[in-house]
Amino acid sequence: MDIKRILPFLAMPLLLLAVELGAVLISLPVQASGIVAFEDPGSVANPIYFILILLVFTGLLLLLIKYDFKKLIGVIIGASIFLSFGYIFMALITAFFGTTDPAMIAVLALSVIATVILYKYPEWYVIDLLGILIGAGIASIFGVSLDVIPVIILLVILAVYDAISVYKTKHMITLAEGVVDMKTPILFVIPKKRDYSFIREGIGKLDDGGERGAFIIGMGDMIMPSILVVSANVFLSGYRIGGILNLPALGAIIGSFFGLVVLLHFVNSGKPQAGLPPLNGGTILGFALGWAAMIMMG
Repeated sequence: MDIKRILPFLAMPLLLLAVELGAVLISLPVQASGIVAFEDPGSVANPIYFILILLVFTGLLLLLIKYDFKKLIGVIIGASIFLSFGYIFMALITAFFGTTDPAMIAVLALSVIATVILYKYPEWYVIDLLGILIGAGIASIFGVSLDVIPVIILLVILAVYDAISVYKTKHMITLAEGVVDMKTPILFVIPKKRDYSFIREGIGKLDDGGERGAFIIGMGDMIMPSILVVSANVFLSGYRIGGILNLPALGAIIGSFFGLVVLLHFVNSGKPQAGLPPLNGGTILGFALGWAAMIMMG
């Protein structure tokens, strides 16, 4: 492989690392602000609720894609992005300035500005930069809301679901193609060439070599491993590297990288791949090794 082909594959681990480390850092103000997704972090019912919400949302989008309600899909996804920015900026701002009126105005203003930029100028680097913020913020909120065992249950269920939806029912491919065709900014985009433009080309048409102009990876593929990283760091005590990151969280990060390497090996075939089985599997294995190392260190 020449350098031009290698660079996109190097960019994906950097994006994953940015989301994971960003999630760990954002988890501090999220905890301080008291923003949580679930009241009882240790409940094993929480992953079930998560999956049910996911299934309903996925089913709704597939139905709208089938009947070509593209504008409504855009409104739903846009509202979801705006709300995500709202919770993230609320955590960041209220953790330091409290729930004062100026703080709430700043949260609203920043959420509107970020959403407008994402939709009015959805170039690949804008999507990726704001995607890191969204991914890290969502992962931190769910990470501080779910203890380790519920997170592991969630990741296992999602890995199985992702494999079935990509290789068996293939409805996730239909959903991804519909979202990509609309150029909806809820994916990470990694260009394969220097002059690539997501605004102009989308992911690009197939060239003579059967390749497109960019790789895409779902935001969920970056978020799910990061949830376990945050949960391990929040709910497990022990030695922390630099006073911030404990060994189970570090192990989860390293494991997610190995899972990503496995995923990229299959992605290079050019066929759609289920990202969560290798990513979640690697993250869980890395977490387990990090946890074991922490126990051995006492």
